[in-house]
Amino acid sequence: MFVIIGIVVVALAVVGGFIFAGGDVVLLIQPAEFVVIVGAAVGSLLISAPPAVIKKIVKTVPGIFKPHAYSKEDYLDLLKAFNDLFLLAQRDGLLAIEKHVETPEESDILSKNQKFLHNKLAKTFFCDTMKVMLTGGVPPHELENLIDAEITTLEAETKPAINSITKMGDAFPGLGIVAAVLGIIITMGSIDEGAAAVGHHVAAALVGTFLGVLLAYGFVGPIASNLEVGLEEKMRYLETIKACVIAYAKGNPPIIAVEIARRTIFSDVRPTFSELENYMRGKTE
Repeated sequence: MFVIIGIVVVALAVVGGFIFAGGDVVLLIQPAEFVVIVGAAVGSLLISAPPAVIKKIVKTVPGIFKPHAYSKEDYLDLLKAFNDLFLLAQRDGLLAIEKHVETPEESDILSKNQKFLHNKLAKTFFCDTMKVMLTGGVPPHELENLIDAEITTLEAETKPAINSITKMGDAFPGLGIVAAVLGIIITMGSIDEGAAAVGHHVAAALVGTFLGVLLAYGFVGPIASNLEVGLEEKMRYLETIKACVIAYAKGNPPIIAVEIARRTIFSDVRPTFSELENYMRGKTE
């Protein structure tokens, strides 16, 4: 929602300011300049990025329109579910939670956390890790290495798409200059057509520079930044899951495991100790 609002604000601020200054908005409509800049940017992306990365870009960019931040309530739900699951394992043995991690959708514990269930990445990450733990014979430090390897891989496979978008954004001002130079070439070729024609061509050329800078710093750059923040949010959620699982695997009681995990949460959405304790007891403040 905020992404859409931001796009609208940028467009209204730029175009509105131009009109307020007495400009004719029709002069900004230069399809040829847009074709040169955007076409060259897409072409350079095809040159620099392999098909696998381009597919990831196509798949990743629409995600900016979906909320990717996790709230305090989301983390409370996550930690309560893990606490209940580990309490079951502590009481009835580790194998008692096998059915919960095999089919989390049918689990009377995990199914209460719908955001976790609908998060395919987090759900698979947790359930696969627990399945490894259930096999037995895996020391906690090896389990931690296994989880770290998966987190590193997930981050590494996402970053090339974000980096490609960032580089494309960085290229837009230069491509705007290319479009402007082409416009000047056209201007020089029509210099004998009169001042009006020359002025029109110069205006079109300057629009090329304007579009390049606007696309770079008003849209593409912020999109890349949004994706970076989204990736950080995803990795932090996985780090919280990791901390809880590893703490329990090392023999800590469930309440200590979730407390260790709580402290990995960013401070702006981290529940206090009392909030977590009350939530697990079914109380709300």
